[in-house]
Amino acid sequence: MCHIAIILARGGSKRLPGKNILDFHGKAMLQWSVEAAISSKKYSHVLVSTDDPVIAAIGLQSGASVPFLRDSASDDFASSSEATLYALRQAESYWNIKFQCVSQLMANCPLRNSLDIISAVEHFEFASAESQISCFRFGWMNPWWAAKITDEGKPDYVFGDERIRRSQDLPPLYCPSGALWIAKCEALMAHNTFYSPNHIFHEIDWISAMDIDDT
Repeated sequence: MCHIAIILARGGSKRLPGKNILDFHGKAMLQWSVEAAISSKKYSHVLVSTDDPVIAAIGLQSGASVPFLRDSASDDFASSSEATLYALRQAESYWNIKFQCVSQLMANCPLRNSLDIISAVEHFEFASAESQISCFRFGWMNPWWAAKITDEGKPDYVFGDERIRRSQDLPPLYCPSGALWIAKCEALMAHNTFYSPNHIFHEIDWISAMDIDDT
């Protein structure tokens, strides 16, 4: 199967300027994702998709392919699915290849490692799904007890009477993570999103799922 990894790393981060190339434990943030993707040996191509020449140079130094810059879907309003889809079309045109699968890796998830990638890709390969979203299980911060606060300072419980149940009696809840999304290319092109009608979740450790967006 011809499977491409696309690592999104635009240059215009607002909450944490330059986040994709900030030093993170001795390496540029981006480098962790590039090395994890390459080490997994699950991809025929590992592409860094960026609009920034400085990020492109670091992507190349880290071992990724960066044969072009992304000249669209790189502003504050484009979704990650749109950015990956645009980069995928650029890649297919540049290499004259029809990829069967695409993995989207966010550069600001440096703790997602090669073993996480191997597990996720192999899970997707045996699943009857069009796309797969990484997720992590909520722990002590239990969303079942979530509440909004009214103007009068009173709690407005999101899940109503579930708040009175013991934590051990409540089913687990999961949160999507941008660490690793996978899709069949035809499905991504048909639906323009990884959240296709037939998408599944794949659990990873909450540490691996962590993204760095602010200080």
